[in-house]
Amino acid sequence: MSRFFRAGESDSDETESDYSDELTHSESEDHSDSDSDGSSSDDDDAAKKTGGRGRLFEGSFSDSDSEDDTVRVVRSAKDKRFEEIEQAVSSMINGQKINDWVSAQNEFDRANKGLQKAAGIIAQTGVPKFYVRAVADLEKTIQAALEKEKSSTKKMNASNAKALNSMKQKVKKNNRLYEKEIQEYEKNPESYVDEEVVEEKPKVKKPKKVVVSDSEDNSDAEAADDGFTPVGAGGKAVELNQENIYKKLKEISDARGKKNTNREDQARILERLLAVANSPYQKIRVLLALISAQFDFPIGASGYMTIPLWKHADKYLNLLLTILEASPEYIVKEDVPEEDEETDKDRVPQNGEPVYIQGSLVAFIDRLDDEFTKSLQNIDPHTTDYVDRLKDEVGLYSVIVRSQAYFTRLHLTDSISRTTMRRLEHLYFKPDVVIVAVENATAALLPASIARPNQDSSALIHDLCVFLYKNATSLLRTRAMLCHIYHHALHNRFFVARDMLLMSHLQETIHQADVTTQILHNRAMIQLGLCAFREGMIKEAQTCLQDISGTGRVKELLAQGLSLQRYGAATPEQEKLERQRQLPFHMHINLELLECVYLTSSMLLEIPNMAQAGSNPDGRKKVISKPFRRMLDYNSRQVFTGPPENTRDHIMGAAKALSNGEWQRSVELINAIKIWELMPEALKIKEMLGRKIQEEALRTYLFANASHYSSVSLDQLAKMFDLPLASVISIVSKMVWNEELSASIDQVSNVVVLHHVQPSKVQSLALAFAEKAAGFVEGNEKLLELKTPQQAERPKKGPNANKEQATGKQQQQRTMGPRGSRGGRNQFNNGLGNSVRGGRK
Repeated sequence: MSRFFRAGESDSDETESDYSDELTHSESEDHSDSDSDGSSSDDDDAAKKTGGRGRLFEGSFSDSDSEDDTVRVVRSAKDKRFEEIEQAVSSMINGQKINDWVSAQNEFDRANKGLQKAAGIIAQTGVPKFYVRAVADLEKTIQAALEKEKSSTKKMNASNAKALNSMKQKVKKNNRLYEKEIQEYEKNPESYVDEEVVEEKPKVKKPKKVVVSDSEDNSDAEAADDGFTPVGAGGKAVELNQENIYKKLKEISDARGKKNTNREDQARILERLLAVANSPYQKIRVLLALISAQFDFPIGASGYMTIPLWKHADKYLNLLLTILEASPEYIVKEDVPEEDEETDKDRVPQNGEPVYIQGSLVAFIDRLDDEFTKSLQNIDPHTTDYVDRLKDEVGLYSVIVRSQAYFTRLHLTDSISRTTMRRLEHLYFKPDVVIVAVENATAALLPASIARPNQDSSALIHDLCVFLYKNATSLLRTRAMLCHIYHHALHNRFFVARDMLLMSHLQETIHQADVTTQILHNRAMIQLGLCAFREGMIKEAQTCLQDISGTGRVKELLAQGLSLQRYGAATPEQEKLERQRQLPFHMHINLELLECVYLTSSMLLEIPNMAQAGSNPDGRKKVISKPFRRMLDYNSRQVFTGPPENTRDHIMGAAKALSNGEWQRSVELINAIKIWELMPEALKIKEMLGRKIQEEALRTYLFANASHYSSVSLDQLAKMFDLPLASVISIVSKMVWNEELSASIDQVSNVVVLHHVQPSKVQSLALAFAEKAAGFVEGNEKLLELKTPQQAERPKKGPNANKEQATGKQQQQRTMGPRGSRGGRNQFNNGLGNSVRGGRK
């Protein structure tokens, strides 16, 4: 073979590809310039541009067409222009991803130039939707990049920063031209799809027919069809009827969860199938798929259903329950064997046996309730939108009650427990009036056989909790107990709630529960403390509130927000989880009221305690509330203290006045706090606080001034603090009985005789020595624990055990000296410690 033909063979592929591009370009230009279909003119032009090689390659193309039936596609001017713009947009997006704003700026300019060239086409067809999407997202990306640049310590290079700032101005000016299109895109970004490009197809000798077989999986084709019309063999539309309803359900079920599945198309097809279905079995099958399709729309862990989608799911779930109630022979259960789940024909009950359909109604209830909570979390609670959304709770509650009645009829204990818990979680934190209103509204929506008006909220809560105590799992029993305690505390039944908490021993095992249950426990403890405060039990209230209010992380512990933390204490993942478990606003406990109650309770306990301690070192170590002490010390160090402006200032001023014996001033400052108006029976609360301040002022006065008096008249004390004589005698007697005050009451002369025991010089020195020795022993014990941690471990076994134990003994002897059976540090600690403690008495 000649060398010429070998070269021709090696370069044939490249030559043909180059020529095909040239031929396609020439044909498209001729087609756009004139409407004539003459093949001779096209061939002449192609032959001129290829230097006379057209005929040779024309023969080769015609042979390949005849053999392979390949169709040559001629692109229109619109396709070419839009392709150039799309390439520029793609390159611009890639530049954004790698933070290359110089490249993104160049591609943005190139895309705008392409739009100017295609101005005539855009005037007829409109702006390409991929361009609108790109420039709308670009503006948000630039804003995010600028904010990140401000907060970041590592700055980008000068050219990149200059391009970014230039892009900000250009994009802002450019997007003004497409405001209408951008607003349409931002309304529903997911459904904002590109318009179909209609290609102009030239006449060909043997065009191929695109046939979509009805037996093939054409779910993607259906999703891409804007008309939502299934296409069968021969390009004919396939109607949805009784014959193919189960087949279409299977296709939609198989396509569920795939990457390119259009969820809107699936939902619309299922709605059409629901209209076609005529038997209860068909409707139940379609509704199960349709409700699942509604829940598939939210994407991501933080995504939530829009309100229209949620209402559609609620409507379809109500329709499903209506069908199941009207047709009791059909039962939806989770544990249905696979052989019973036939998908190709309708099923009818035979011989009185029910037809079981695989599905989970309780999962639908849980998801519907969770999505309702998510929507409330993402709505501003200070707007009317939150109130409007909260009105849907009655409809959701009626669905829960309806499903509970359905599960009760089928004796499904697990499902009944889950729905009962959901029902309880909607009621336990509400007052009696609201619970009765919700129950009456639900009774009006449901038949009388399912729900009836209820006027006793406490009995309803009791019945729900008792059922869960008997039948639910351990977790649900724990949550039911906490809800019951919260409800009792909310309605001022302190002793009932306290006894339930102590008898359940939840405080011993709550740290092993999940986070949401721990949050519920914290809420119950806070409500219990508020209940004790309303009942006038200050010490009990401070004890209940101390563990949560004294931590400084009240918002996180009650799931009512996130506190500002310095130095990045929480990772972004932790913050995301914290936000997801936040409670809706209408379930919140007022944190300002909680702080006011906690600080007021601490004031009434700490001020007498500080007065009792005086200059005694041991007394000063006894701290009831560290946050209150810190606030009081900080306020005392202020050079100038102005009039109180907030709750803390009022309480700190009242604490100072109380410590100085000015109980009238203390009562005025406490009553001036406006937050008390949020509590029921605010006047009663203020009267109780005034009485408690008078009593604690009396105790503080006796502690602070007992060393200056030999006796004090009880009548004078009653007059000073405006208390009844019986109350004064009771307070002083209790102080004497608890050994808080060294005194006795002379009932004949009606005075308090104060006993002064002055220690001698030797006793004072002995007490000082005892304090120093006790401090030395305590520090020595801590040092020993740090240096010899193996003493707390079990004896080791093995060949090296004796060596290790001997080493430990030598180290201990070097530290503390040799130890005998009754000597050494323990004897010193026990003997001297007992003598010191005996000396104090």
